[in-house]
Amino acid sequence: MGLFAELRRRANTAVRLGEVRKERSWVLLERSQKQLLQGKKTVEDLADDDFVPGLRQKAVDMRIGLDIASITLKKQADTIILVSGDADFVPAAKLARREGVKIVLDPLWRSVADDLYEHIDGIKSGFPKPKRKED
Repeated sequence: MGLFAELRRRANTAVRLGEVRKERSWVLLERSQKQLLQGKKTVEDLADDDFVPGLRQKAVDMRIGLDIASITLKKQADTIILVSGDADFVPAAKLARREGVKIVLDPLWRSVADDLYEHIDGIKSGFPKPKRKED
């Protein structure tokens, strides 16, 4: 069973998926950009594994924001765990906290937008911090 299917079977859990859209054909990886800028790699050295498809997930932030607002206004929860760090959730988090709902953030060890810190009640991760590969 896949991750999303497993999460959907869990109590008090909602999975919201957006739509994947093609933004650009291919995007140069950040590590490859750094190597080019540092002179460790030349344009001629670039290979297929230096690029990834230019895909972007759309519409999921709006769906999650609407869920937070709906759950809050219907008084269906006293705590919401938001797995993100995106500033797009500031309005929803602000509404929830104004209505007495606690917002706990799990950014999955990624950065958190400065604006979002003001509108959460804490940060807690349910996953161990991943070890980074050295570039």
